[in-house]
Amino acid sequence: MSAYAEHIKTVCSRFDKALEDNQFESVLVYSGQPRVDFLDDNAPPYRVNPLFKYWVPVTESPKSAIFYRKGSQRPTVYLFQARDFWHAPVNVPEEEWQQHVDLKIIDDLSTLTEDLGSDLEQSAFIGEDFAQPVSDWKVKARNPQALIDHLHFHRSIKTQWEVDNLREANRLAAKAHVAAKEAFFAGKSELEIHHAYLSAIDFRESQVPYNSIVALNSHSAILHYDVYDTVPPKQIRSFLIDAGARYRGYCSDITRSYAYEEGFYADLVEAMDKAQQELLSEIKPGVSYYDLHVSMHLKVAQILTDFEFIKGDAQSIYDKGYTSAFMPHGLGHFIGLQVHDVGGFLKDDKGNSYERSERHPFLRLLRDIEVGHVFTIEPGLYVVDQLLEEHKDSADINWEKVDELRPYGGVRIEDSIVVGADGNENLTRDAFKELGAE
Repeated sequence: MSAYAEHIKTVCSRFDKALEDNQFESVLVYSGQPRVDFLDDNAPPYRVNPLFKYWVPVTESPKSAIFYRKGSQRPTVYLFQARDFWHAPVNVPEEEWQQHVDLKIIDDLSTLTEDLGSDLEQSAFIGEDFAQPVSDWKVKARNPQALIDHLHFHRSIKTQWEVDNLREANRLAAKAHVAAKEAFFAGKSELEIHHAYLSAIDFRESQVPYNSIVALNSHSAILHYDVYDTVPPKQIRSFLIDAGARYRGYCSDITRSYAYEEGFYADLVEAMDKAQQELLSEIKPGVSYYDLHVSMHLKVAQILTDFEFIKGDAQSIYDKGYTSAFMPHGLGHFIGLQVHDVGGFLKDDKGNSYERSERHPFLRLLRDIEVGHVFTIEPGLYVVDQLLEEHKDSADINWEKVDELRPYGGVRIEDSIVVGADGNENLTRDAFKELGAE
C-alpha cells in the first residue's frame, strides 16, 4: 500500500472516531475562499483550510469541499472549477489521491447542496462561513469545538506520507537558505536576500508559509522582523534568517544565524549551535516538551555565563529569571499542515488542555513527546532592551558585554525533528547535508 493510501486510511479512521464520539453522522470540510480587504474588491492571498488539505493535497482550489460519512472509508471531493473568463483556471493535475475519493467537479455551490440533499443538515461543518451561500447552509453544527479538538489531538501524530511531505518542504527551504546565505556574504540588502531566497526555489511571496524574517545586524533582535531594508548597512555584522517553504500543503520552518566575520559573534553562534544539538539528544518519547524548554534555558544560562554576560552559575541565572529576558520565546512548536501546528496544549481528544505556563507564557507546546510527533527546536539569545529594563539595576549583568552584542541583535537556530521509537530524524540538518551545505 502506498504512503498516501495509508494516510487517507488513517484520516478516515480518525474522522470515524471523532464523529462517533461527538455524535455526528457526517462532516463537510470547506476549503474556504478569498476574503476581500475592507472597502476594497481585492483579496489577500487565499489560504486553504488545513483540515481540507489533511485529506487531499489541493491548496489552490477555493470554494471546494469534502464530504465524509462516518464509516464509509471514502470521501467525496467537490472540486470547484469556476466558469470564469477573468481568471486563469485552477490547475489540479491527475494524481494518486483521486483514486481514493469520489471526485465531483462543480462550477456552482448549489450543485453541492443539491447533491447532498438532507445529508447536509445532518453534517458538522468545518471551515470559514463568512460569505453566502455557505453562511446560509443548514447544517447540524458549525465548527463544533469538541469535534475539532478531537481531530487536532490525533493529527499531531504524523503519517509517513505527511513526514515525506515535510521532508521535501525542508529540502526546498534548505536550498533557498543556501542562496540567502550566499547573498548575505555578497553584501546584499535584506530585500535582495529575500529575492534570492524566493528565486532559488521559484516561489512567489504568497507561496511561502509565513512572512520570512530576513534580518541584518540589530534587526535580528526583533523576533518577527519582516520590514526588509532596501540598502545594505554600512557595516555588515550579522544575519538571521527564519524562512520556510511549502510542499503539498506541508510547511517547513528553518532559522540560521551567520557572522560576517570571525570573532565574538561567530563564537556565540557556534556555542548556540552546539547547545541546540546537545538538546536534540534529549528528545525521547515520554519526555515532557516543557522539560526540554527548561533544559534549553539552562543551556542558554550557561552560554550567558561563559560569554560573561551574567555573573553566576546556570541554575541561579535561570532561577533569577534572567534567561527569559534573553530568550523570551518558546523552544518550539508542532509543525505540519500549519507552521504553528495545533494541539500543543491538548491533554487528550476530549478537549482537556494544559494551562499556559506562567513562567514561560509563550511556549506553544506542553505535551509529552510521542513517536510520530514533529516539532521545531529553536533556541535563541537576543538583546531586547524592553525585556532588559526589568533588570536595569542588576549588578549581575555585565552591561558592557550586552552592549557588545547589541549591534548584532541576536542568534537563533531552528530545526524540525521527527520523533522515532529508536531515534529521531532531523529533517532540517539532513536537508542541508544533502546539499553539502552543513
